[in-house]
Amino acid sequence: MNEMSFANPNFLWILLVLPLIIGWYVFKNIYRINALIISTPVLFNGFRPSLKSYLQHIPFLLRCIAIAALIVAMARPQSKHSWQDVKTEGIDIVLAVDISASMLAKDLKPDRLEASKAVAKKFIENRPDDRIGLVIFSGESFTQCPLTTDHTVLKNLFSSVKTGMVQDGTAIGMGLATAVSRLKDSNAKSKVVILLTDGVNNSGSIAPELAADLARPFGIRIYTIGVGTKGMAYSPVGIYPNGQYAYDYVKVDIDEPVLKKISKATGGKYFRATDNAKLKAIYAEIDTMEKSIIEEKQYSKKAELFHPLAIAAFILLLVEFLLKNTVFKTLTGY
Repeated sequence: MNEMSFANPNFLWILLVLPLIIGWYVFKNIYRINALIISTPVLFNGFRPSLKSYLQHIPFLLRCIAIAALIVAMARPQSKHSWQDVKTEGIDIVLAVDISASMLAKDLKPDRLEASKAVAKKFIENRPDDRIGLVIFSGESFTQCPLTTDHTVLKNLFSSVKTGMVQDGTAIGMGLATAVSRLKDSNAKSKVVILLTDGVNNSGSIAPELAADLARPFGIRIYTIGVGTKGMAYSPVGIYPNGQYAYDYVKVDIDEPVLKKISKATGGKYFRATDNAKLKAIYAEIDTMEKSIIEEKQYSKKAELFHPLAIAAFILLLVEFLLKNTVFKTLTGY
């Protein structure tokens, strides 16, 4: 019924007449039976009504159904066909994440890297229409996952990211250049790099500023996130013979001027995440700024449905007329 409406719904009130017609029919037939007086009822001992006597009410039933169909037809039922044409144009995004040893610092919980992974995976879940890739960097950089809409695979690969996968260091320029190379051939109207680091570029053969210059001709926006509290942080300072990291409090040193410069040069923005809550807020802000393009066109069409009802009513009345005047001619009493 949600897909149907009536052009003249007031006609449906006429259906209330049907119970009166049925009541009158029942009353008249009961009265006719009770009024039959037999002088010698013994003649009817053992008499059982035939099947034909039970079927004599069929013409009346057909007439009631026909009347109901005509009333509904006069109310002009109409189908409500509606649909929408949705065009979704996603955004191509590459997450470039620093996995150097300093990302194990405990100023974010449980550490910078795990906090960054958790928030980034939530960001991925909130963007089902976008192609997203993952680049990791330390002293070198490589693509952990190319651009994909299979976010389950992407999150699984993200979960396996850890420090020590490549030579230690902070090659911000190399990480950014690798991310740009993944986006330069994209046909998406919006291309974005989200680069997250906690240090100063001290490795690699490409300067961050040069990587930003490479991004501009391809219309790639770069959002940079500096991760780390202001002041001192409990961070790795060395490795014990058993392979465990030695920790101590060290000064947090993030090259904010460079990160701000490369973001501004590409139309992006720089953020500073000093704790878990701030990091979540940053990704939420980027999510708001970089929305996918969704175009919706609503269509609706109404189709008249009274024709089948009118035809059915005509057929039922015709059958009722034929039965009344042939098979049930002597039995029908209305």
